[in-house]
Amino acid sequence: MEILTWTYILVGLSFALYIGIAIWTRAGSTKEFYVAGGGVSPLANGMATAADWMSAASFISMAGLISFAGYDGSVYLMGWTGGYVLLALLLAPYLRKFGKFTVPDFVGDRYYSNKARVVAVICALFISFTYVAGQMRGVGIVFSRYLEVPIEWGVVIGMCIVFFYAVLGGMKGITYTQVAQYCVLIFAYMVPAIFISMQLTGNPIPQLGLGGNLEEGVPLLEKLDGVLADLGFKEYTAGRKSMGDIFMITLALMVGTAGLPHVIVRFFTVPKVKDARLSAGYALVFIAILYTTAPAIAAFGIYNAIQSTSEKEISELPVWVQNWQKTNLISIQDKNNDGKVQYVADPAVNELTIDKDIMVLASPEIAELPNWVVGLVAAGAMAAALSTAAGLLLVISTSVSRDLVKTFKPEISEKKELRIARLAAAGAVILAGYFGVNPPGFVAEVVAFAFGLAAASFFPVIILGIFSTRTNKAGAITGMIAGLVFTIAYISYFKFIAPELNNSEHWWWGISPEGIGSVGMLINFACCYFVSKFTPPPPAEVQELIQEIRIPRGAGQAVDH
Repeated sequence: MEILTWTYILVGLSFALYIGIAIWTRAGSTKEFYVAGGGVSPLANGMATAADWMSAASFISMAGLISFAGYDGSVYLMGWTGGYVLLALLLAPYLRKFGKFTVPDFVGDRYYSNKARVVAVICALFISFTYVAGQMRGVGIVFSRYLEVPIEWGVVIGMCIVFFYAVLGGMKGITYTQVAQYCVLIFAYMVPAIFISMQLTGNPIPQLGLGGNLEEGVPLLEKLDGVLADLGFKEYTAGRKSMGDIFMITLALMVGTAGLPHVIVRFFTVPKVKDARLSAGYALVFIAILYTTAPAIAAFGIYNAIQSTSEKEISELPVWVQNWQKTNLISIQDKNNDGKVQYVADPAVNELTIDKDIMVLASPEIAELPNWVVGLVAAGAMAAALSTAAGLLLVISTSVSRDLVKTFKPEISEKKELRIARLAAAGAVILAGYFGVNPPGFVAEVVAFAFGLAAASFFPVIILGIFSTRTNKAGAITGMIAGLVFTIAYISYFKFIAPELNNSEHWWWGISPEGIGSVGMLINFACCYFVSKFTPPPPAEVQELIQEIRIPRGAGQAVDH
């Protein structure tokens, strides 16, 4: 069968499964809509958290970034993985014991202030919309290639699917849909990786294949270093960024991970505090399967892509190049009219441009794997993008219905609150679609900005909210505003206002926009500390509450929602 037929079958079957689960698990109360009723098992929550966490950036874009950035791409692996460990150990159990629906809910109660709650809602909306833009872009890319529709229409189709199961099922529907999506995405990621590892190195385990030898007996990475050096690029295993920038990007991704509202809220869906810890452990194992495979896919993909295109006759290029040219994500310009493709580092001479976001999706075609594998990867990519998009939409709708409307109109009925949550989710889907059509960068770059905003806004107030009895509402509000405004201003200046200055010569202290969230976080911490020091301490009952959630005694019990 053709690739298109396999894609229709596999993507169609997976969509039917998601919609069926959404109907079966339809939310009937606000508690089911916000936290799936609070009765999800740790194993199911671990799988759902892994799917929620591994977005289009992880599935589609991360290996592509590593392919072209080489050693520098490791910041995404280190930052995201380290951040998850930080979240699981430092935050998840305490937040679950606190027993609130959302991060703004925690901020509002811990800092005994509706102003702090509203500022946290604004932060959550900024983070979620930035993040969801990357997901919808990923959906558009997948549909444009595999269903052969324009990217804009691909985004619209993705919007309709997410709208259906996120709005209908709320967190309950999303949780069980994400369990199915994890199974689809991990199977789709591993199958081509195993096939290609066998082809190149004879080893079926991709993680071992990365360090293995090619057929001629030369180590894969050594061969790749030599190929790239011959074309004028830096060696694959050599770094290009400064160590300072590498450190700041990794730190921003780590602490940003620990402040992501759509991941944190997943730990509110289990019955007990110890279940939150257990589900974090399960999720880490499920995430590690994909994250340890990504460097192998990156190296396999760039090696195969160069071998099949560089110095080849344009008229004899493989089919995968023609397929992706239709989406405008690969372009060839024969600058010297010799009829061959020159892929070199010098932009004045280079004739081949490959979008970073297609490397994972195109790798089965590049390796000439069976058509059903290509269709399977499409279904996996859709699962990754839609699972995270749904989680983010739920954060947006909950922030509006519960943290804004319910706070200022506490007499509102549960039925009306549920209706407002669904309307907010619908509005968020439309806005997310707009950002998906008009993204400010590559999928992983857009997502990296979301992590920077989370690092600069939520991480300090959550950490201090748990471990400092002295931090008060004035410090928290000042810190969140200062961190968020600084980070948005820095990113906006270099990305949108003066993109021609976006290089290490003009960055402050040599820190790129992707890493500036670390500085925003430090500003947030400093504001929290100094403003709290010179303003009245929190009330005695709040300080007692903080002491209570930190002690291990009674850790099996969580405050009910």
